[in-house]
Amino acid sequence: MMTTSRPADGPSAADPPAASPLLEFKALTVDYRGPDRKPHRAVDNVSFSIGRGETVGLVGESGSGKTTIGATAVGLAPAAGGVIRFDGEDITRTSTARRRQLSARLQIIFQDPYSSLDPLRTVGRTLMEPLLLHRGNSRGEAGTGVSAMLRRVGLDPSAASRYPAAFSGGQRQRIAIARALMVSPELVICDEAVSALDLSVQAQVLNLLLGLQEEYRISYLFISHDLSVVRHMSDRIVVLYRGQTMEIGDSESVHDHPSHPYTQALLSASPIPSPRAQARQRERLKLALRPARPAATTAFCRFASRCPFATEICEQQAPALVPGPTGADVACHHVAEAVARATV
Repeated sequence: MMTTSRPADGPSAADPPAASPLLEFKALTVDYRGPDRKPHRAVDNVSFSIGRGETVGLVGESGSGKTTIGATAVGLAPAAGGVIRFDGEDITRTSTARRRQLSARLQIIFQDPYSSLDPLRTVGRTLMEPLLLHRGNSRGEAGTGVSAMLRRVGLDPSAASRYPAAFSGGQRQRIAIARALMVSPELVICDEAVSALDLSVQAQVLNLLLGLQEEYRISYLFISHDLSVVRHMSDRIVVLYRGQTMEIGDSESVHDHPSHPYTQALLSASPIPSPRAQARQRERLKLALRPARPAATTAFCRFASRCPFATEICEQQAPALVPGPTGADVACHHVAEAVARATV
């Protein structure tokens, strides 16, 4: 996939190449209440947007807030602050009826396709439903559409008469992809869509998603913990840590020339088939993360408790997200030191 580079004096890396974004998050904040009923900030002031036909990857460890961001976009989690716009419309707190209408344009693929597919419904009935509800097709027309889509995702049309339990994990994910595309959405959120699959099947599904994007001009919000997978899929990448944006930019800048110490740590942990290449990458990045301390000690830069470059300022002043030396926007007081070590 082609990537887009941003001039140093151009627009923010949070903005898509197109002037009018399809999906836009502005200062998004999401709170959850834990068992003690105290609010926990899962997403903190995150801003980025997705252009038409573009893929933006969200990457970070478990608990970084990436899945929560996807959930707010489709109305599965409420926003505590900020704005979400879809095709210029504010959908932050839209009605349930409007959400149903938007579902024909904005779809989601979950990590576990089996739990998201009704085990008591045949595949054909599951795939037919959106055509009956959103397009008013007859059953005959819907059946023809189901057969065509099953072929497009690499399954035989006879799969329509079978139940989800009859399929492998990779086949079920193809069914989930088919369901998401039945009504020709403009944007699909892929929430860890390949993380539960083995590597060979994972590659097949990723290539399928890329082919479908080129054919239908779909936009993707691609959520994953694996920076290498996100690099393969995405035009731009947003790196999250504990709900905050650490780095954002075109995929080449973020993956090949990471500027934030956390992005460097993610890259050093990404598996590489060659043990020697893996060792060289880890040696090049030379990161020794500290054990994480409680969140209360990282009230400003949330990565400060683990960062090998952290100094007093990191726990006293929040770093702004500003253009870094390699083209991405970076939130780090010590970006120069981090980049210098990574390029030694």
